[in-house]
Amino acid sequence: MFRPEGPSLRELAVQALSSVEHGYDLLAPEFDHTPFRTPEPVLESVATALARLGPFEDGLDLCCGTGAGTDVLARVCRESVTGVDFSAGMLDVARRRPGPTGPRVVWVRGDARALPFASAFDLVVSFGAFGHFLPRELPGLFAGVRSVLRPGGRFAFPVFAPPRPSRPGFWVLLGFDTVMRVRNAVWRPPFVMYYRTFRFGTVLEQLERAGFAVGLHTLPEFGRRDDGSPRGRLVVARRLP
Repeated sequence: MFRPEGPSLRELAVQALSSVEHGYDLLAPEFDHTPFRTPEPVLESVATALARLGPFEDGLDLCCGTGAGTDVLARVCRESVTGVDFSAGMLDVARRRPGPTGPRVVWVRGDARALPFASAFDLVVSFGAFGHFLPRELPGLFAGVRSVLRPGGRFAFPVFAPPRPSRPGFWVLLGFDTVMRVRNAVWRPPFVMYYRTFRFGTVLEQLERAGFAVGLHTLPEFGRRDDGSPRGRLVVARRLP
């Protein structure tokens, strides 16, 4: 799962026993060599889908990490791209990466639950960050995203069908979440990262309550399940007036 340039088991243990912010500060120099980075096929598929909806003027990558999502935004935004993350270490790595050509790129340290912007963007994207938010935090998170979008602006993120119990991946995710719950019950500060708390139906309902009209776009590159449903979708939530 990890490349030789990635973190050792000892380093991962130290990071897991830290806070979320400090853990990512420690992981930042090696993050792009771990499976936690959003895979290129996902980024490419989302960029293709967004290109059909754009172009856009100004984009925000929510919880940008080392900047993988900002490369997607740079392909579909004409004026500016902003990456926001609360980990100074991750932003430091992002700033040192070769910048994409085209729009102006800005990196901002900030908490996704209290975004330091106001009606500044036409497009907000996020990749793989929602497991860091407890279910009770999502309404406030979505309201905050709506507040930084201009009227008619879009909030987009990919979602994938969860593995079935007959698949090894189901038990891997269940085991990971169980270990994290035990860890957070006995150790402080907590490290919030759960894979199974981001419920698709609940999320769509909460987006609508936050003032979005929600659309779903199939990501055809990931195929379909046995029942015909797509394995991957792009959620595109448009800010209502």
